[in-house]
Amino acid sequence: MADPVALLAAAWRAFDLPSPEARGAAMLRARPSPALSDALAPDRWVAEQSFKPDHDALAARGVETHAALPAEAGPFPVVAVLADRARARTLSDLSRAWDLCAPGGVVLCAGAKTDGIEGVERALKRAGLTPTARPGGHGRVLLMARTETGPPAPAEWRAAAARAPRATLSDGAPAVTEAGVFSWDGADPASALLAATLPPLSGRVADLGAGWGFLAPAVLASAAVDALDLVEADLAALDCARANVADPRAAFHWADARASGLAEGRCDAVLSNPPFHAGRAVDRGLGESFIAAAARLLKPSGVFWMVANRGLPYERALDAAFAEVEEAGGDRGRRVMRAARPRRSKSTRR
Repeated sequence: MADPVALLAAAWRAFDLPSPEARGAAMLRARPSPALSDALAPDRWVAEQSFKPDHDALAARGVETHAALPAEAGPFPVVAVLADRARARTLSDLSRAWDLCAPGGVVLCAGAKTDGIEGVERALKRAGLTPTARPGGHGRVLLMARTETGPPAPAEWRAAAARAPRATLSDGAPAVTEAGVFSWDGADPASALLAATLPPLSGRVADLGAGWGFLAPAVLASAAVDALDLVEADLAALDCARANVADPRAAFHWADARASGLAEGRCDAVLSNPPFHAGRAVDRGLGESFIAAAARLLKPSGVFWMVANRGLPYERALDAAFAEVEEAGGDRGRRVMRAARPRRSKSTRR
């Protein structure tokens, strides 16, 4: 798959753009990449990235990184947008990029074909723009000159992506989501299956990869639950969860679930519908790392509840992390696993 940062670096040279001065350019949906060098040197960019692992990786490379770049951060002579798989999010970002860019500057959008960059180009043309396109490496970069007149993107682009009621929680209550977060147009069937399978829980519960909070009502319906930690790497999704879950027992953590920072050995139950894609490629290692994290967080008497597609071979990871593993529910395509008696390494035994 094309690296949009590499596409951007190649286009920079092809378009003969000047190297930005220190802190002279902004990048929305920025990603860590070996291509952050030369014209794209880390100390010349201000980055926006709300996905915690990428945010921290960028900061570690010396890039000034923000979870959300305020409008007053500009104007910048150059603003680049890396395309998201959700076109609505990319178009909204392009509208914001126009506001962040100084008149006379340039707005760029880089993305792979699998990220829908060609559809973005068509949308820009329908909006009355004629972006200069540079194809290459199974993707392309679009360049637009920032004119004095108002944003080229129709106002409805931002409205279509903004937080709004689009789904329901596990108790049927309305839920807000926003473009680009996981399952933003409705509840994920796997999460719905997990919610339907869960017994009443008690004590302290953690939801690893909590998204916009779908599972929370199913957990908090039990008065015996003392606390629910919602752990989510995508800050946009977590902010939706904050809006959706008002119960004071809920706490919200912007963190990589694999290293959440929660105290180990304190949870009575851990839930997860773990991701299994890195970009568009299947990566079962993600689910395996969620299993290991759950085992670390649980008390010796704690229980892990996980839902996953039947085709994903998590048995070995579950058996390595837990002494008891069983299928507790499922349908034709998915299964809910219950795992108990977490195995402790010498370093985590108390």
